[in-house]
Amino acid sequence: MSSTDSTQPAFPRSRTEWRKALDELPSTPDNIPSFFFGHGSPFLVFPESDVQGDSPVSRQMGPKGPLATFLRDFGPALLAKYKPKGIAVFSAHWETVGERVVTDYGDLNPVLMDYYGFQPALYQLQFRSRGDSALSKRIVELYKEAGHLARTTTKLEARGEDGRGFSGPGLDHGVFVPFKLMFGEVFMDVPVVQISIDGSLSPEKNWAIGTVVEQLRHEGILVLSGGLLVHNLRNMGSFAEESASTAVKQFDHAILDAVTIVDPGLRHKEMINLTQHPGFRAAHPRAEHFIPLYVAAGAGGEGKVKVVSAIYGSSTFAFGL
Repeated sequence: MSSTDSTQPAFPRSRTEWRKALDELPSTPDNIPSFFFGHGSPFLVFPESDVQGDSPVSRQMGPKGPLATFLRDFGPALLAKYKPKGIAVFSAHWETVGERVVTDYGDLNPVLMDYYGFQPALYQLQFRSRGDSALSKRIVELYKEAGHLARTTTKLEARGEDGRGFSGPGLDHGVFVPFKLMFGEVFMDVPVVQISIDGSLSPEKNWAIGTVVEQLRHEGILVLSGGLLVHNLRNMGSFAEESASTAVKQFDHAILDAVTIVDPGLRHKEMINLTQHPGFRAAHPRAEHFIPLYVAAGAGGEGKVKVVSAIYGSSTFAFGL
């Protein structure tokens, strides 16, 4: 089906529809799907009194927008359905080259406010969570068994600037902002461990990185990979469907086409080819926010895929059903 085909199947776009899609996910604690989710931005947790105007972007990405609303539904559904023993999360905001680095932060995960120019309130945000040394070491073990360089990092070591000019330990805003909406300000029941994506931004290399942690899904660990399907800070209008260009909207449709292909081999091929789509560069001047899609797909193996929400630019997919 063409990415411009107006007969594209209906996907869950409204709250009623995505709640139904969440409810339809299989309850399989010993085979938890991996998920790619739209992790949004600090706009999601803006104080509502500070949201100015009624632009398409603020309606889409703000604290009352569809993504914020979805994340508030998404987190509780995952906990109720899978009762995970731990969460392994990848984010567009942590890249390392040549090795996988895994957080091992102990009883309290620090947060890294890797953004600038926002209201003071956004530098007072709290998200309390804990790590798990056993889970961190298990992840490193899996990567080493697969022939990758891998190690843990403690809260005494800066994560590295990852291309964005920020340095320090902690879960980045691609984790703590959406998790705050998904799980609440205090989330100590289930440990959270973050893993770096591959800084080459190669779709194939990051797919392989996901493949390594597929085993975790059978050990009661929830694998989440966060980014955005549309992310162009040079053109803020691209973040909202009503103000995005035709090329970007066609690219967003093409993603839905590719991930819903039934045949695993063809799905892999078409997903890799998305970076050659004419709208890709208009949606992603740099590919880091798109690459987590491949990590999630790799972690899902050759199982079926479900579109959990089809919110423009920030859809959520379940892999490995």
